[in-house]
Amino acid sequence: MGKLRPSYRDACDDYLRRLSRYAKAREVGVREASRAPTVVAQRAEEGERLLAKRPAGARLVALARQGTAWTSEELARQVARWQHEARSVALVIGGSHGLPPELLASAERWSLGPLTLPHELARVVVLEQLYRAFTILRGEPYHKGAGDRA
Repeated sequence: MGKLRPSYRDACDDYLRRLSRYAKAREVGVREASRAPTVVAQRAEEGERLLAKRPAGARLVALARQGTAWTSEELARQVARWQHEARSVALVIGGSHGLPPELLASAERWSLGPLTLPHELARVVVLEQLYRAFTILRGEPYHKGAGDRA
């Protein structure tokens, strides 16, 4: 949702550049529906905008507190499964009021945990975790999982 502040933009660009070694990834933003008369209307309008940007046939994965919290290793397995299916994946992050129930009902749900994160920070975390997942799958030294600690 919306435009990122420069520090977040820089971080997202860095992880998108890193991800480009492993997969085709692009970030598509939509405007917040700040003029909608109610929160419900705002979520619905933003949900429609997000779905309009979804590539045809893409798996829909919504970032939501009510989703499944994956470890980095579990996310790597999800990424491998998505690659095996050979179809695009559209990850969606809602605005300040979250995603509409209709969108959540039609999506696989991934939770970054019970914390409330600004959508700008959530974007950075998602991109970093996707990059980390690819390095795990390739056996590269970026990830230092809990099993490596004394």
